[in-house]
Amino acid sequence: MTNENIKNSQQKYGIVLYGATSFVGQLVAAYLQKFLAEGSAGNEVSWAIAGRNQQKLEQVKEQVGNTELPIIIADSDDADSLNKMAAQAQVIISTVGPYLKYGEPLIKACAENGTDYVDLTGEALFIKNMLDKYQQTAKDSGARIVNSCGFDSLPSDLGVLFTQNCAQKEHGEYCETINMRVKAAKGGLSGGTVSSMATIFEELGKDKSLRKQLANPYLLNDDDNRPNVRQENVNLPQWDAENERWVAPFIMASINTRIVHRSNQLRDYQYGRDFKYDEAMWLPAGLKGRLMSYGMTAGIAGFAASMMFKPSRDLLNEHVLPKSGDGPSKSEQENGYFDIRFFGHTSNNQEVLTKVTGDKDPGYGSTCQMLAQSALCLLQDISKQEVEGGFWTPAAAMGEALIERLQDHAGIEFVELSA
Repeated sequence: MTNENIKNSQQKYGIVLYGATSFVGQLVAAYLQKFLAEGSAGNEVSWAIAGRNQQKLEQVKEQVGNTELPIIIADSDDADSLNKMAAQAQVIISTVGPYLKYGEPLIKACAENGTDYVDLTGEALFIKNMLDKYQQTAKDSGARIVNSCGFDSLPSDLGVLFTQNCAQKEHGEYCETINMRVKAAKGGLSGGTVSSMATIFEELGKDKSLRKQLANPYLLNDDDNRPNVRQENVNLPQWDAENERWVAPFIMASINTRIVHRSNQLRDYQYGRDFKYDEAMWLPAGLKGRLMSYGMTAGIAGFAASMMFKPSRDLLNEHVLPKSGDGPSKSEQENGYFDIRFFGHTSNNQEVLTKVTGDKDPGYGSTCQMLAQSALCLLQDISKQEVEGGFWTPAAAMGEALIERLQDHAGIEFVELSA
């Protein structure tokens, strides 16, 4: 019996959901319970919920309607509890953020125990720090660490892969540039998301050198010969002459673009070493679009500046922003949606247009399904012979298999449009 098989025979659970009492964690638990109970996952998957509060975990069991659901008590401040949890799981889903504050102990435990891991972090600095510290440990143990498996950054990462596959099929070459535009999105923010954003800006306020790191489009490329192609960013209001619309900065571009460039590296620069990629919000034409563009740009800049300084950060957290554990209502989640477009161009001036859509609130209704399906994909579809241990992106680790899962089970559609 191989070391991997020996380890797997000692694991009780295919999936452990850590942070099951958080706002997103409860959504993931409800989705997993329903999905697995319907038998949609094929082979039976044993799973458990985990966190630090027994009483709250019991409430989650009651909410999802599974009184037999196992509970594991684990805390980010207790390394021994995390190691025991990691030793029992094949894949751990983590919803415990901000990851810069609470994420490292679990990454360490998974890397050392050879346990696969998925999360929904949008914190590029966290991923960079963990990659630098634990890449070799994860490689040695066989742990596949896959960050950013929610709205940060699955639609972008898999949308680029889908667009590139369409370009290769239609034109025999990959796109050298892709521009992603958020055409429409409806959804709310939870306290956990705001807390993660606040933590990033807090760190930037403390250490100005981190701003230079975060500005590097290849922050997550860890090869010795990473590209140095200048990447265009939409940081100011702009008029998109080609599509006759105004555009504004997209707040998630800073993580999504880094994930996409790392995917390109991990796929042996399949998209080309000169590949360019940017993201922005699509707005209407005319005065309305112009005002919206300037307003959104000013709002993002003002929020970032306010969160870098403690007095204004405390004021916003206390009186304006949602509290931890708060989030959009069930109705808001169900009635939310997103529609993002990809405009690809090959070196021969061939155009490829695609879209990725979701039928629920992007940050919560859709994210909980993306995260759960990512864990199931890693567990059931991708062997450790196909993808070895180390830090991966969704497109590099699971690629087309995950696209298929999301289309079949998560209300996400990937569509090629006529150019």
